[in-house]
Amino acid sequence: MHNVTPRARQAGTSLIEVLVTVVILGYGLLGLNGLLVRAHVAEMESYQRAQALLLLKDMANRIGANRSQADTYVTSTPLGTGMNCPTAAVATRQQFDSQEWCHALQGAAEAQGGTRVGAMLGGRGCVERLGSGEYRVTVAWQGLGALSAPPAGLGCASHLYDQGTICVDDRCRRTLTTVVRIAAMP
Repeated sequence: MHNVTPRARQAGTSLIEVLVTVVILGYGLLGLNGLLVRAHVAEMESYQRAQALLLLKDMANRIGANRSQADTYVTSTPLGTGMNCPTAAVATRQQFDSQEWCHALQGAAEAQGGTRVGAMLGGRGCVERLGSGEYRVTVAWQGLGALSAPPAGLGCASHLYDQGTICVDDRCRRTLTTVVRIAAMP
């Protein structure tokens, strides 16, 4: 009979246990990393939506405050990213409001190294006349991933975010809208 100590019988099993533990730990850390990435994307999407909501309410309030000139707020092309905001001498309240909103859509509220970063990615805004004293204000921006496209009736910044293979058919365009109703005054 051989006299085998308990230590000699377990030689090698601790190495296998360590390798299995490392593999399980590595898999868990990769999963945690994926969760953190998704949380960061969700946080950024939420931030952009909050910024868009603020800018949407801002223009709706500006139109409501200048009710008699509401028709002059209607835009033919989106204001904001991708354009030079009006910089001419401001003569009317509407011109001032449109200039301020355009700069806000471009992120003028916060700058980093000379670049405007205080708004959504690719922020654009439109004002449409719906008739009967109603105006639709829309804010559009670039989402971080493909979702479903906004309804076909929302044309603000349509097909301006179709880049690459992920963002086709307007699936990266995010929009928020509100309707401003101007009552007819006798």
